[in-house]
Amino acid sequence: MTNYIEPLAQESTPSIIADKLRKAIGHGELKPGTQLGEADLARKLGVSRGPLREGMQRLTQEGLLVAIRNRGLFVVDMTPDDVRDMYLAREAVERAAARKILQGGYAAAGQTLIDIVTEMAAAWTPAAVGELDIEFHETLVRLAASPRLARMHQTFITETRMCIHALEETYSASEVRIEEHLALATAIQQGDASLTDQLLVAHMDDAITRLTNR
Repeated sequence: MTNYIEPLAQESTPSIIADKLRKAIGHGELKPGTQLGEADLARKLGVSRGPLREGMQRLTQEGLLVAIRNRGLFVVDMTPDDVRDMYLAREAVERAAARKILQGGYAAAGQTLIDIVTEMAAAWTPAAVGELDIEFHETLVRLAASPRLARMHQTFITETRMCIHALEETYSASEVRIEEHLALATAIQQGDASLTDQLLVAHMDDAITRLTNR
């Protein structure tokens, strides 16, 4: 397992620190409900407390950390209600990204996404499938070439990883997941805006059902 809480190899800045912590949260190194101690984190990252506080404040603004009065700073818990709310926001971002893609070079974009699905089908482990699942959606938004959509999506993807780690018993890898991604990528490749939108909504609804087991 990759450790994200380790000394920085380059000059530390709040943005670099925030990215390190975001990855540690997303990959389960800092689990939901974990209390963050400034002294311990500063030592592990090899930074002073000033930039660390700024980095943690960024994640608090993103909703990944929560400050509890008289107790400290904690990694947010992802409840079933949080899962539903996060996917509602993700759906809005990804539907917007898909619309933007379909206004331009959708055939090439669709093929790029199909290539990722091909890797998913060949993956050996559920963890590998899960990472390629996330790569698919990150690529979808990146292909829209919208910095603002990408910036918003970054937080949602971290929360998605948190959901999968916390609720992985209801989110196993399956052929259904691969089929859903292939259908979506093919619809984009063919330039079918209506079908793409329908499939994206259905895909998000299915993820909510699997993650909340409802």
